[in-house]
This record gives sequence, structure tokens and C-alpha cells, in this order.
Amino acid sequence: MDIDTGAAAGTAGTERTGTVEWTVVESAIGPLLLAATGRGLVQVGFHAGPERRERMLDRLAGQLGAEPVERASGRLAEAVRRLDRYFAGEPDDLDLPLDWSLTTGFNRQVLRELAAGVPYGTVVGYGDLARRVGQPGAAQAVGAAMGSNPLPLVVPCHRVVESDGGLGGFGGGLETKRQLLALEGVLPAPLF
Repeated sequence: MDIDTGAAAGTAGTERTGTVEWTVVESAIGPLLLAATGRGLVQVGFHAGPERRERMLDRLAGQLGAEPVERASGRLAEAVRRLDRYFAGEPDDLDLPLDWSLTTGFNRQVLRELAAGVPYGTVVGYGDLARRVGQPGAAQAVGAAMGSNPLPLVVPCHRVVESDGGLGGFGGGLETKRQLLALEGVLPAPLF
């Protein structure tokens, strides 16, 4: 899960990403848009009904400089298989090849720590995650990084909670966050 492009999003277009493949899969939390480049999974989008899906694909094309092509096999086959297992209740950290090109700087650092250091069935506080990346006063910035996560579920921002046990925020909606934590057998308790 540690593929690093080193390039800023959208700067090298198809030279950097090649073809962008996408599909929509049904899940226990609704339709998910999955997109991948030759480097790995680049985006997961919640609530991917037709209108929202079109907006996500237009934005992705602009960010990556390549028109996404619909395919459910090839680059996406393993992600689809692993997500099916995850939603069937089989513990899975969804350790997949990732293309980190849609995130940079502090956000990328936080998201990489989250992906590597917060396994299935556990939670972490915003402040604790800030400390893990050497920025102990940056809990709010960690929250912003979670909100900009292009790979939710796979980079498990649903596992980041408030230190008092509150759920905090979630781009997919708090009910979705509750469902994912319940699926993993964890609902936040105070972390003190």
C-alpha cells in the first residue's frame, strides 16, 4: 500500500497515470466508485449514484489529465474482490497498491500513517494521529486531511474518532461511519 508517485496531482497527465479505469460496485453502504491508474487505486467515492458519479469522473479527469474508462476487471479486479470480502464481514485491511497522486504534503503524510498504522478493528484519535506524524498540535489539520482523503475506506479515515469517543466527522456521512465501525466490530469508546 506504499506506492508513491512523487508528482503533484494533475501536472503530468497521461504520461504520469496512463489510462484511468473506473467502475461502480454495490456495497452495504451504497454504490462506491473505484478508480485506478497503472500505479494503483487512486480514488474511492461514496454514494456514487449516476449524477454524483458523473461529477466525480469529471473532477478525476481534470485532476489526472486522463479521461477515465469504465472497466470492472484488470486494475480493479483485486480491489472489487477484497471489498466484497470486507463487506461480507471478513477482516481485511484492504492492503492494495495505491496511487497517492491526489494528495500531497501533510495530508499525504497523515493518510499514509493512517493506512499503515491503524489496522482493521481499531480506532485512533485525531490528536494521536497528529502526534504519530510529529505534529502534536495539529489535530484539526488531521481532520482536514481526513476530509480530503481521496481513498476513504481503503485509507480508513472512518477509524479516526474524537478522543472522548465521539465519532467526529466523515465525508461519507456519520451513519456510514457508524456502519463501517460496526462492521469492523468497533464503536468508539473514550480513548483517555
